[in-house]
Amino acid sequence: MKDDNKGTILVVEDDRNQREIIRTILSKGGFYVEAADCGRKAVDVLKNGNFDIVLTDLKLPDIDGTEVLREARALGRPCHVIIVTAFGSIPSAVEATKLGAFYYLEKPLEKDQLLLVINNAMNQVKLLKDNIMLKDQLRDRFHIDNIVGAHGAMEELYKIVKKVAPTNSTVLIRGESGTGKELFAKSIHYNSPRKSKTFFAINCAAIPETLLESELFGYEKGAFTGAFSRHTGLFEQADGSTLFLDEIGDLTQSTQAKLLRVLQEKEVRRIGGKETIKLDVRIIAATNKKLEQEIEAGKFREDLYYRLNVIAFTLPPLRERLTDIPLLVEHFLRKLDVTHQNKKGLAADVLQCLMHYSWPGNVRQLESVLERSYIMCDTGSITMEHVPAEVREYARPETAVDKITSRLDELINAKLTAAEYRLYLYLTRLDPGDGTSDHLLEPKEIAEHLGINRDTFFVAVSKLKELGLYDYKARMNELKHSAQIKPARKA
Repeated sequence: MKDDNKGTILVVEDDRNQREIIRTILSKGGFYVEAADCGRKAVDVLKNGNFDIVLTDLKLPDIDGTEVLREARALGRPCHVIIVTAFGSIPSAVEATKLGAFYYLEKPLEKDQLLLVINNAMNQVKLLKDNIMLKDQLRDRFHIDNIVGAHGAMEELYKIVKKVAPTNSTVLIRGESGTGKELFAKSIHYNSPRKSKTFFAINCAAIPETLLESELFGYEKGAFTGAFSRHTGLFEQADGSTLFLDEIGDLTQSTQAKLLRVLQEKEVRRIGGKETIKLDVRIIAATNKKLEQEIEAGKFREDLYYRLNVIAFTLPPLRERLTDIPLLVEHFLRKLDVTHQNKKGLAADVLQCLMHYSWPGNVRQLESVLERSYIMCDTGSITMEHVPAEVREYARPETAVDKITSRLDELINAKLTAAEYRLYLYLTRLDPGDGTSDHLLEPKEIAEHLGINRDTFFVAVSKLKELGLYDYKARMNELKHSAQIKPARKA
């Protein structure tokens, strides 16, 4: 089928003269048009092609236009159906609109009215397509495999998310600010059966208590001064979807009690209302506080904690997974290149500097530092002069970890798997010959530490040797003859 900027239309009309007149009008209007002289042919054409609009006569020699409408809708594609009918069949055409037809037109057709309705329908179809495209992009962006990180702790988190996402279980995500709690919440949502619905989120620490309750639970007209109309709260809006409650540890006792009731009863009552509304909302909560300590201090309800703590996991701070920084840097630079329609690299000493910094603001801070450095750089390579002073001060002399950064380009170009990348980082960082480990690194010990089986270990070892990145067997044989290295520790 040909493509046309104005869209594609299938005309279904058994009268040859009428069919050709309509085809001519629409073709001159800039649309690509195909035609069918009966309903069954139209259905076959629809199944084998994509059309933005179906313009069908209500009365056809085999099946009527209503059946064509049903078949078109059953395909589940962004397509509008317009019914054409004689004056005496208007009640049937009205019924067709109730079944999902975009509009109905009376015979004889007027050119201006036909083009007006077609253009309106086409605009609606384009909006539908844009909406579908945006949802697909969101699903791709927040797919768990697109979260950057090859550290062992991150690998375990990926496994948890993949198991949890298809369920309706409540999830509690712990972690310092900037570690990516909302990113993981969105990954759970967009990999769940609720992914076609909007993801709702609210920061419980950023809104005053009175406003927070209104936002969460909604209110009726006249419930308080200034309540001039009914307001639907986030719980109602998220019915059938996911609600992310960020910084849940900052809720007041009063709001905690109301939230507990919603979670227990699976229903909400608007402020000032008498009606209870049944809900189907999945809750994902997040906090940077230690809730057990908050409970002991009397600041957080223990019963609410157990309601939230069904599936819980903690995101590690960036300082505990420094070996992920090269991957994160490459990821953020790619994003900046696209945003600024440019291409910039990173000097080796800058990457070393970034890996020596403690990152109190975690991944969010790293992204901000890279964006600032990127903007301040007028050349094709970001150097130390472009790095903020508070990060630059942490540059130190070369250490064992710098061996990782010095071969970043090779690692990226080699397209290593997560297991291969983690093995390389582990061997490089803990090579006994560097004085960072006092015993030989045996296969069983390494495989257990990385959470991989022996077969995966030896495949990765072969890949690293083939690429010239690290010859494990040769290095171990060399070290076995060194009096400074002790035998492997026994389990």
